[in-house]
Amino acid sequence: MTISSHLSELKRKHDALSQRVEEAQKSPSTDGLEVVDLKKQKLRLKEEITKYTN
Repeated sequence: MTISSHLSELKRKHDALSQRVEEAQKSPSTDGLEVVDLKKQKLRLKEEITKYTN
């Protein structure tokens, strides 16, 4: 896997997590801990993306 394709995959996963966070926050039945976990996953991906782009 090239760095470019790996970076594209990371960005795709980050965008998917962003969507899940938005949906979870709109749903009144969503557990707050689930949202926190999703946000942590999203942050880890963002940090990895930053590592490759700097």
